[in-house]
Amino acid sequence: MKFSNTKTINFDKVLNWAENEFILGGQSIHGPDHWEKVLNNATTLAEQTPGADLLVVQLFSLLHDCRRRSDKFDPEHGKRAAEGIRGIHGHLFHLEDNQLDLLIEACTNHTAGFTSNNPTIGCCWDADRLELPRVGITLNLRFFSTDAARRMVAGGESNEPYSF
Repeated sequence: MKFSNTKTINFDKVLNWAENEFILGGQSIHGPDHWEKVLNNATTLAEQTPGADLLVVQLFSLLHDCRRRSDKFDPEHGKRAAEGIRGIHGHLFHLEDNQLDLLIEACTNHTAGFTSNNPTIGCCWDADRLELPRVGITLNLRFFSTDAARRMVAGGESNEPYSF
């Protein structure tokens, strides 16, 4: 995986922690391959979204699904990821309070179907949602927060083919 901001966070250590937390194995549809696609989406979206915090969206990409217990319905996995983030914050990485709050919010509610006016949270959620076709979900523009993601969906620029 390719990361920006490597001067402030050792992403390899964060990724290693996430992989150790992830019990579903490497072939899971919610595992490291998915995280890498979300990372690519998140980086692209953050670069095109004024006010988005690239560091937060990159951490979200690695951590949002790391505590899934099932590839099927697992509504508490985002909350479990947020709890894990609180545990490693200050050890594997350090964020400002407002950045940590954004990361916790993004992970906790990333499957709730919300949109956000906050550019960082919007990029996080949109980066993950751009990957929904891998599980057979058709993308709907009304569930995207950022103009950059809406352009990607409307233009078909993504990691997977879309149907409308």
